[in-house]
Amino acid sequence: MKGESGISSLALVLLLLVLGCLMLTGLNQRQRTHTQRITSESRALRDLAAAHSALEWGRMQTWQMQPAVQCREHNRQPWRACLRIFADRTLVLIAESGSETLWRSGVIRESNVTFSPHGWSDFCPFKEIGQCQMP
Repeated sequence: MKGESGISSLALVLLLLVLGCLMLTGLNQRQRTHTQRITSESRALRDLAAAHSALEWGRMQTWQMQPAVQCREHNRQPWRACLRIFADRTLVLIAESGSETLWRSGVIRESNVTFSPHGWSDFCPFKEIGQCQMP
């Protein structure tokens, strides 16, 4: 009888070890997925903040009336801003940093670039997507 109870106790301990190992593996996988999601969200927030900075930097630049498409890159930041002027004297400022792109519309008034006071947009303000793409 003593030999039988020793084997069943050993089997129970091994079963608990296997179940514990499975639970820890599942928790580890869930933590890795959660960490990847947080890293991705942090990167997106950083890119969005940088795109806002690029848009504001582009808005403060002195733009010419010609050519119809002009781009500038910041010399110390990974920012790029492009101004696209249309035939009807409307315009769009496109700024990007990393994976984020933002737009700000405007018009030409008295040979000056005037941006919309309503701020930026995180979606293309025109029906044709080609008008909003970064050149």
